[in-house]
Amino acid sequence: MSTVSIHPAVDNGIAPEQAGFAGGTLQCLCQHDKVEVKIEAQTLHNHACGCSQCWKPDGALFAVIAVVPSNKVSVVAHGEKLKIIDDSATIQRHACKDCGAHLFGRIENKEHAFYGLDFVHTELSPQRGWSAPGFAAFVSSVIESGTSPSRMSAIRGRLQELGLTPYDCLSPALMDALSTHAAKQKGTYREA
Repeated sequence: MSTVSIHPAVDNGIAPEQAGFAGGTLQCLCQHDKVEVKIEAQTLHNHACGCSQCWKPDGALFAVIAVVPSNKVSVVAHGEKLKIIDDSATIQRHACKDCGAHLFGRIENKEHAFYGLDFVHTELSPQRGWSAPGFAAFVSSVIESGTSPSRMSAIRGRLQELGLTPYDCLSPALMDALSTHAAKQKGTYREA
């Protein structure tokens, strides 16, 4: 096994999804008065993300992030500690003001293909059984965060070793969803 560290949630193997798992809570990293977010569904499209915007725990090269319907996400404790990191960003990332952990990211633009989905970090959950990461997105973007380009071959090899196909965009299914949405907006969408 490679010595390249991707993220603590995947470095020692990927925990499988638990059949029938229907959600749980996410908690910030504070010792006291933790922000708590309730998720009332299983997550989808869980993946390792190398973009420079996603929150990563200390020492992690990638984030591990999934999506869930926005109407299944609610803040249940200490919401007063949440702040939006960048209100001009497509994804409005809600983070704890004290510890910095991102609890969820929401797309407010109703015209966006992913409107209605929230991005969540299930490593912040005390429950086990969430959807397993299935691919790696925006892999080259780790260079923008300070990783030497000379490490990219080893990083891609480690992702492959973990079963996370590396992409320099989203997975093909998610890219198809984005393009389908764009085609419908332009009036160029055609059924098979």
